[in-house]
Amino acid sequence: MPADPLPLLPIAPTERRDAARNREALLAAATALITERGVEAVTMEAIAARAGVGKGTVFRRFGSREGMMASLLDHAETAWQEAVITGPPPLGPGAEPWDRLVAFGESRMRTNLTQAALIEAAGRTWASNRAVLGFSTMHVRFLLGELGVTGDLHYLAMVLMAPLTVPFLHQQLEVDGRSVEELVQSWNDVARRLTAG
Repeated sequence: MPADPLPLLPIAPTERRDAARNREALLAAATALITERGVEAVTMEAIAARAGVGKGTVFRRFGSREGMMASLLDHAETAWQEAVITGPPPLGPGAEPWDRLVAFGESRMRTNLTQAALIEAAGRTWASNRAVLGFSTMHVRFLLGELGVTGDLHYLAMVLMAPLTVPFLHQQLEVDGRSVEELVQSWNDVARRLTAG
């Protein structure tokens, strides 16, 4: 089976060693604080203090709190995309297209739920990152093609992506009282109907 024609997030220009160290220290500080206090309680001042740098350094590096949260998401998203492209099946290559599609749906859903607070904190900075949505949409479109689905594959891929978004998931879980397992089964059912021809 050929490799998926999917791009990873754009690679940032090469950083100076000290800049890369600062960036990693800030990301590690933010991650530690989020683990200890939750996303809502983490400020740029707290990140700077934990990393042992001035607040100005954090703002110069990430621009805003949204930018900081988006950078944390970028880091996690790159690892997730690598798992889709080169990881073990069924999420990665080597499984049948249907099995990969099902694995993708559940993995994207659970990833978005795990990162929901970060996604919300990243706001427009993350929402405007077209590479993230573009990657997932391309992957679903690729799998639909592998399954012999015809028609507007881009639109059909977007139909499958919509129920995986944080606002949709929150509505289903918090307002409608459904479980994650129920949502996984419902997503699989929609995917099955779309691919049945």
